[in-house]
Amino acid sequence: MIAVKTLILAERDVKRLLSMEEVMEAVELAFAEQGMNRTQMPPKVYLFYQKYNGDLRAMPSYLKGLDISAVEILNVHEDNRSKFKLPTAMAMVVMIEPKNGLPIAIIGGTCIAGMRTGAAGGVAAKHLARKDSRVVGLVGAGAQAKTQLMALLSLYGSLEEVKVWSRTKQTREDFLDQAKKQYGKQIGRLASVERAEDAVRGADIVVTITPSKAPILLDDWIKSGMHINCIGADAPGKQELDSATLKRAKVVVDDWEQASHSGEISFSLSQGTLKREDIWAELGQIVAGLKQGRTSNEEITVFVSTGLAIQAAVTANIAYKKAMAHGLGQMMELL
Repeated sequence: MIAVKTLILAERDVKRLLSMEEVMEAVELAFAEQGMNRTQMPPKVYLFYQKYNGDLRAMPSYLKGLDISAVEILNVHEDNRSKFKLPTAMAMVVMIEPKNGLPIAIIGGTCIAGMRTGAAGGVAAKHLARKDSRVVGLVGAGAQAKTQLMALLSLYGSLEEVKVWSRTKQTREDFLDQAKKQYGKQIGRLASVERAEDAVRGADIVVTITPSKAPILLDDWIKSGMHINCIGADAPGKQELDSATLKRAKVVVDDWEQASHSGEISFSLSQGTLKREDIWAELGQIVAGLKQGRTSNEEITVFVSTGLAIQAAVTANIAYKKAMAHGLGQMMELL
């Protein structure tokens, strides 16, 4: 048997290799491939560590047309920062050569998970938000808020105002300090607000990025023409939006199978306040041109993100190709 080497690529290298612009382009292409039924992507498999307030998710995928295959392994432990000084979410991606099954790369995936989720929010806004959107409300100010804002700035170039709320004042102040340093020239006004309602009212785009298990956005805060990227409710038991909002909005999911069991819509579906026919489309169908996105300035649109394995696969592929081209990482004989 010939010697087979696998690229081991550390998180620090991945951060140097990825830009939001190219990740958004790759993720949009992945959505189109999904919309055209050219992907294999079983729903996430979960392990629940209930006594540790955490879970582990395994996410395999194969994009047939692009010949890219990978498995993302991701955990979410809500107490990690306070107890262990570790990130709430961590990940790795194993890339597979489809023609023979060899593991061609094992890649630090925490940056990939953040970037691909941010990119999905950006792609959703491209197809569902108003083109003249200029005011963004962030409900949540953790790590994912950074890549969500990065993607919206990549899409729009600049924003008039970004309003930020989180349960912990220090979290949002830290977020704003970093955002001012990084994006001060692209954002007219960055504001810390004391209530979630203050972040929502008057916004053109609202992004929810919390681990909430009960609605954190109330229906009467939502105005005509608003777009909501619902990012936080990506696992069973989580909920950020009022069921009444989902009922009157054009709801688009990233994947019906995952969203119906573990996304924002799953609670309303189980309660009977929402039915499958109330869901307008998967985002991939819109990107592929099979269904329309926003059709008027008055529509309320909601994107329900559960996080897709194909997003991680195409993002990891960018890092893999660049690392091989520039000689980054280590080649190790694992098999």
